[in-house]
Amino acid sequence: MIDMKGKTVLITGASSGIGNACARTFAAAGARLVLASRRAGRLKDLASAIAREHGTQSHLLPLDVSKRAAVEKALSTLPEAWREVDILVNNAGLGRGMDKLHQGNVDEWDEVLDTNVKGLLYVSRAVIPGMVERGRGHVVNIGSVAGREVYPGGNIYCASKFAVKALTRAMKIDLLGTPVRVSTVDPGMVETEFSIVRFRGDREKAAKVYQGLNALRAEDIADAVLWVTTRPPHVDVTEMVIMPTAQATATLSHRD
Repeated sequence: MIDMKGKTVLITGASSGIGNACARTFAAAGARLVLASRRAGRLKDLASAIAREHGTQSHLLPLDVSKRAAVEKALSTLPEAWREVDILVNNAGLGRGMDKLHQGNVDEWDEVLDTNVKGLLYVSRAVIPGMVERGRGHVVNIGSVAGREVYPGGNIYCASKFAVKALTRAMKIDLLGTPVRVSTVDPGMVETEFSIVRFRGDREKAAKVYQGLNALRAEDIADAVLWVTTRPPHVDVTEMVIMPTAQATATLSHRD
């Protein structure tokens, strides 16, 4: 197994949900963290908490991954002590609405695709060359069961996650012959702020998504990401799908 002590882990979308849980989980394992998110205040709170709980060092990047110039500047000007990223967790992502495609909000399409697809590409393009040069590294893309089957109202979000699946496979092919590993962790229903964002702040509507269902927690996914990255160097867990016991497909679940 690979020891996380002293490893540098870059996590995008670290201020909440799965990204926040990943930060806490890697901190507990002894990693040092580069934390990126649009919400600087939340990043500071997270960094303070994990420093207090685990003595973890963190470097904060208030960053919108959908902005190419900002990503390039932020990652090319990392302080020398933080430049050698061992693990990249491409977690930043969101969904907006569940309108039928022919009734969709085009501005929201742009937001989803720019964050979920282009953001992943921008960050990966900035980080992976250093991994190849150093001869070590692991990229973990947070996908979704939405990247494996399309569900009603999921059109653009599903398309973005199908793209993540395709890009993960493409990275694996392009990095063949190097020691750099590539994985995707694809969750089913995880109770985070995702649905609040998707329903544009309507908490009542968001709560109904998980009502009567024992959904996954962000910590469940973070545990999986840590497990994937701690396998021996010759082992690459290319794809992992995780769903609640009460969920069978993207559309079929059991509720009490």
